[in-house]
Amino acid sequence: MDNIIMNKTAVALLEQWDPFHIGENGYDTETADVVAALQEIDDPSQLAKVIQQVYEHSFEQWIPFEKCVEISYKLIAIKFEAKCIV
Repeated sequence: MDNIIMNKTAVALLEQWDPFHIGENGYDTETADVVAALQEIDDPSQLAKVIQQVYEHSFEQWIPFEKCVEISYKLIAIKFEAKCIV
């Protein structure tokens, strides 16, 4: 799995996540920011902080950190699966 497939898989996961229940296509900017951060971050807690900040900045709504950690672990798993397949 290369970066393109990893990014598409990560985008699909983030679109399904829908933390504010606005529909799958309501998070294009946030999804792009999180996927970009995923390229650089391997630590789930650090990625969760980025996720929380990105979504809170855009929507001015708070997401519990635990929910951000949950999605960050799934994203990190996608990333490491991509690295192992290469």
